[in-house]
Amino acid sequence: MQNFTQISLKQSDSNNQMIIEQYQQLLSADKAQKTHFFEGRYENIYIDKVLLTSTQNLFSEITTIAQQVIGTKQKLRMGFWFNEMQPGFRTVAHTHDENDELLSGVYYLNVPKRSGDLLLGKGDDQIKIAPKAGDCIFFTPDVIHEVLPNESAEMRLSIGMNFGYAERME
Repeated sequence: MQNFTQISLKQSDSNNQMIIEQYQQLLSADKAQKTHFFEGRYENIYIDKVLLTSTQNLFSEITTIAQQVIGTKQKLRMGFWFNEMQPGFRTVAHTHDENDELLSGVYYLNVPKRSGDLLLGKGDDQIKIAPKAGDCIFFTPDVIHEVLPNESAEMRLSIGMNFGYAERME
């Protein structure tokens, strides 16, 4: 299985810290919507992009890379959510192929050692990826994926993403 692309974004450390701080402020100000409650935690935490001023440059860069991965110059829309994983928790196996997504991905903001590898695929085709902060991993929406338990003492934080055409193609 090689249906993924991994890219490490340059200059991510200071920007990641700004995003993490803004995420925590908005979360504590009750500006988030939480969904997908599995095994004692919400896997998806949504915050309006308008409130997340620290993500503008990052999202622009990631969307440009997504266009390259897909092989299109057509404008893309990006849906996103935060995945906050405290010690002891994991992300259950799932796919993102419910709608008209062309590409899925994850961007890593904070990845302590032993905070859970990303598993793509299943069985003999499964790939284990040990991401680090600043990594962006893209894969097709139909790839089953999960995250192993966070065995660190710190929070792991990433941004999940789906990409589709900004305007539907007929």
